[in-house]
Amino acid sequence: MKEEYYFRNLSNRERAIFEGGISMGALYHQFVGTPVNIESCSSLEKAIEESILLQPAIIDVKVSLNKNLIKDACGSMNYTSLEGSMLEVTLTTNVGSDVISTCISYDEELEYPIMYIKE
Repeated sequence: MKEEYYFRNLSNRERAIFEGGISMGALYHQFVGTPVNIESCSSLEKAIEESILLQPAIIDVKVSLNKNLIKDACGSMNYTSLEGSMLEVTLTTNVGSDVISTCISYDEELEYPIMYIKE
């Protein structure tokens, strides 16, 4: 398989981490800025999950939007733009026998939506 040629220098674990990182970066930069309100939260969560599941090696995605932050940010137009601080995501990759969980959550101390590997 030609795909194996490109990843021949990676272990299955490294490839699973790579795929998780690529997908998490795509998710973040694709969806931050999306218009959202309380009524559209569940459909946006589902859309994010379904789109990321299409990526190579992704076997599970859980997205939870911080509804309190969204509710507080909605102004007179009844919507806001999705921000990194509103995302809570876990995606699971599988390559060979290696299964890796990649996460994003807002870290209050860092004041930053941090992406990390959780096993």
